[in-house]
Amino acid sequence: MNFKNKVAIVTGAGQGIGFEICRMLAQKGAKVILNDIDPDLASKAEGLINESNNGRCRAMAGDSSELVFINKMVDEAISQYGQLDIVIANAGITLYGDFFTYTKEAFSKVMDVNLGGSFFLAQAAAKQMKQQGKGGSILFMSSVVGHQALKSLAAYAMTKAALEMLAKNLVIELSPYKINVNTVAPGATLTERTTEELDYERVWSDITPMGRPAYVTDIANTALFLISDQARHITGQSLIVDGGWTSLSALPDGLK
Repeated sequence: MNFKNKVAIVTGAGQGIGFEICRMLAQKGAKVILNDIDPDLASKAEGLINESNNGRCRAMAGDSSELVFINKMVDEAISQYGQLDIVIANAGITLYGDFFTYTKEAFSKVMDVNLGGSFFLAQAAAKQMKQQGKGGSILFMSSVVGHQALKSLAAYAMTKAALEMLAKNLVIELSPYKINVNTVAPGATLTERTTEELDYERVWSDITPMGRPAYVTDIANTALFLISDQARHITGQSLIVDGGWTSLSALPDGLK
């Protein structure tokens, strides 16, 4: 998979899965706009990637759910690199809560970031790709909870299932312009955030058929395939990367 002469935007990429996607894209020749809402994380990520990739990564700190900032990222891609070929809507938040007490504020925030940000980033990118006339790739980041119910995640899970339906629906809108759109649905994954949880790796290793949770490279490799030229005829699909967990759906004790 060679991404030379490709330009990508990846949101929520200061660490974890998003960072690894940016790192691998830059390593394979792409120019990358790396977004994170945390300026320090964004700047640090840019520096780490550019240490070995000749300045191919450019950080943009900001809220990827805000339309003005979304348009600013697309404009930056065009002004700096002259085109936009790939967009990965990776930014998302998880706000756990019991259904009976879940607040309107929490619900709205999850919807705005996970759905609104992804929808309008895809819209802005697709407009640019349509104008360029060369096609492109859009990727949404879903989750296994879009397929399997988990306690206290009703709102979050709604957004992930919705993103998969959005990808299917956009096949109608975007295929005439040679833009493909797909979704990756990670299962339990070892990131800076999840490893802070007590016994996360051991718990998910015990209940995952392949014997371990995913590494960020597992998810990034899948993402890069779906946005590569090798996957140009794949669109409207969701690929679950969970070591087989959804085939059995065994739950950790605290989530039963």
